[in-house]
Amino acid sequence: MSNRLFQFGQALPGYSVPVLNERAVRAGAGILFFFAIVSFMNAWLLGNFQPTRVFVVAFLIDFVLRIFVNPRYAPSLIVGQWFVRKQQPEYVGAPQKRFAWAIGFVLALTMLYLVVIKGVVGPINLIVCSLCLLLLFFESAFGICLGCMVYNLFNRNQAALCPGGVCEYTPAQRAGGTLAQGLIIVVFLAVVGVAANVVINRNAESGTTVTEAARPASFDPAEAERCKVPDFAKAMGHEEKWKLHNNCK
Repeated sequence: MSNRLFQFGQALPGYSVPVLNERAVRAGAGILFFFAIVSFMNAWLLGNFQPTRVFVVAFLIDFVLRIFVNPRYAPSLIVGQWFVRKQQPEYVGAPQKRFAWAIGFVLALTMLYLVVIKGVVGPINLIVCSLCLLLLFFESAFGICLGCMVYNLFNRNQAALCPGGVCEYTPAQRAGGTLAQGLIIVVFLAVVGVAANVVINRNAESGTTVTEAARPASFDPAEAERCKVPDFAKAMGHEEKWKLHNNCK
């Protein structure tokens, strides 16, 4: 096994391609997802973009080390490897992971330019952040590498040694569940929906709804123009969030 400074994946006996430990990769994705969702919620709910800016820089550094140096030295994977150190490694092909991580690297560069350098606030940020969260969530929660699926669309040599053996395994009929199980999910969602409606109506009747803050007595035309909600925010039903993100009342 080689431990060179600059390499991607491990060359192990019995494997036709360089490999990575999928358990450490999933753990690393879970760590990144946690900090990503915390920074995203700070921006979305509180209008505080500082955690997002810090996370974007950290995310980019982590992916630069993963792709251009060695995954062994990426901080999220180092911590992830420590957490799963007592678990038997599950080795997966490294080439498709590098392609998938390259997608994350491009997204991180985009966010660096928009959020950190330009301080842009708008739907593009929301779309890019949501895509990052989606990729990280599927990787950490389900072991599904969406970027690896894209890899197969653009490469003649299909990915090998996929997580969970998905590249070689043919699932049995109804492996994803039965009709009865599907009905259970439908009934569960209906019950939760009814419960949510009851709770919301009860709070509304008790007067605990959120009211709009009083506007300042003085009127500043320049401030009013700055806080004019753009059409894209209105179309998204994003007026109040846009005002929050831009410190407008």
